[in-house]
Amino acid sequence: MTQLINDTGFVPEDWAHGFCAQGAANDCLALDLPSDADPAQIDLTDSLLMIRIDFPSSADGRGFTIARALRLRGYQGRLRARGHLLADQYAMARRAGFDDVEVNSEIAARQPQDQWLFRANWQDHDYQSRLKGAPAT
Repeated sequence: MTQLINDTGFVPEDWAHGFCAQGAANDCLALDLPSDADPAQIDLTDSLLMIRIDFPSSADGRGFTIARALRLRGYQGRLRARGHLLADQYAMARRAGFDDVEVNSEIAARQPQDQWLFRANWQDHDYQSRLKGAPAT
């Protein structure tokens, strides 16, 4: 069992179309990517509505890099982080371009909704935006 999380907290799963592996047919609506995928090799077709990126460990940040690279390439569909993410990583996931996070029920039980919601104000504490807006000295 898994738990989906977005800026409003724990939410029910709303994707019912399944996922394809990388290299699947062109009619794939949602792609499942491993953490070692090369974002430059992803075919960003117009029919691709969602990309789900695996996080095999909370210490493995490659998924953040993949998400950011896909957004920089112009992907505007839904990005989902799946796997071993911690509530403390939620703000980083959102800043990298993820729309939501999917964790297993054990992680959700150890880190309940209030811990994820505590980080849902990820835009308020974005040091990069603050630095860009700071006057030059």
